[in-house]
Amino acid sequence: MDGSKAFSLSIPLLLLSLLLFPSSMADPRKLSLVQQQPLVLQYHNGPLLTGNLTVHLLWYGRFSASQRSIIADFVRSLSAASPAAPSAASWWSTTARYRGAATRISLGLQLDEKYTLGKSLTSADLVTLAARAGHHRDAVTAVLTSSDVAVEGFCMSRCGTHGSAPAGRRGRVRFAYLWVGDSEVQCPGQCAWPFHQPMYGPQTPPLVAPNGDVGMDGMVINLATLLAGTVTNPYGDGYYQGPATAPLEAVTACTGMFGSGAYPGYPGKTLLDPTTGASYNAKGLAGSKYLLPAMWDPRTSQCTTLV
Repeated sequence: MDGSKAFSLSIPLLLLSLLLFPSSMADPRKLSLVQQQPLVLQYHNGPLLTGNLTVHLLWYGRFSASQRSIIADFVRSLSAASPAAPSAASWWSTTARYRGAATRISLGLQLDEKYTLGKSLTSADLVTLAARAGHHRDAVTAVLTSSDVAVEGFCMSRCGTHGSAPAGRRGRVRFAYLWVGDSEVQCPGQCAWPFHQPMYGPQTPPLVAPNGDVGMDGMVINLATLLAGTVTNPYGDGYYQGPATAPLEAVTACTGMFGSGAYPGYPGKTLLDPTTGASYNAKGLAGSKYLLPAMWDPRTSQCTTLV
């Protein structure tokens, strides 16, 4: 489809800049005795995704029932009222500070595409798949690819993407979508850190994944990152810093931070499950646990973590 726009969750942002060369752009993770300067994501006067938002999940490839449950329960947890803080819902509530971005998330359709376009997908294929959800009004379609599916740029330059594309025959309106891949087989050190040792930089021991699945727990991190970017910068003229073609967004501006005291190669303080030894910082529905990244808070102009 012509006219599509996409913004990638890049490996350099997720890994290389984190582990090797911390950004000089007021990076809150930098080890320094100098007082941190505020990090500013400029608002570019474009529309945000506001109000009630439905997230459709399009499963592409082979996923087990337990893997589907991890992702689906995470989406449901983003607006759940029951879990005590720190929770996935309290993490998501920060998006409401972006000029009233989406405040309530609900799980929509779950579509099973198996391998209808083969096991090697292009960026255009991702748009084609996202369009198949059909119901685009007040909704985002998340295309999720399994560990045996190759996607253009995956593990080479990106771990996921969010974007927008024309909807309908005339293309007068646009729909938002995102894509995240399961990296456990192809590149866990690049796209599932800190649950796997990184390919580069300090080789600190990996954290134990809270749901016992490195691929899925890594997907939760990337899905959270891209969903926040989607609602706060859906069409490329929302909140971001830097060039529009490679923007630092709500979460990618805070790459590598999961808890207080984080610095390059160290994710920061997390909570520890006494039974499994897993690290987490957010609670969800039915006792579920997740590790969620820091998000930029417009009120403080700082990257904020749950713990």
